[in-house]
Amino acid sequence: MAFTLYSLFEAALLCINAVAVLNEERFLSKIGWGADQNRGFGEEVGVKSQIIDLIRSVRTLMRIPLIFFNALTISLLLVLG
Repeated sequence: MAFTLYSLFEAALLCINAVAVLNEERFLSKIGWGADQNRGFGEEVGVKSQIIDLIRSVRTLMRIPLIFFNALTISLLLVLG
């Protein structure tokens, strides 16, 4: 199996799908990354809160584009093999 641009696109799509399906109540809150992790006013933003914000934004903004990209990837795999 050759390393191509398509395989790189497929790997990135799989990683974004994995982030998009994370459930905040069932998984993220158990490891301490839930919605109750509030930061106070004036406190410096840490790496953990930035990752939590990134997960929330991927789940919010990438929902519709992921449907399109997944359908495109599946159709390409069906057509080209």
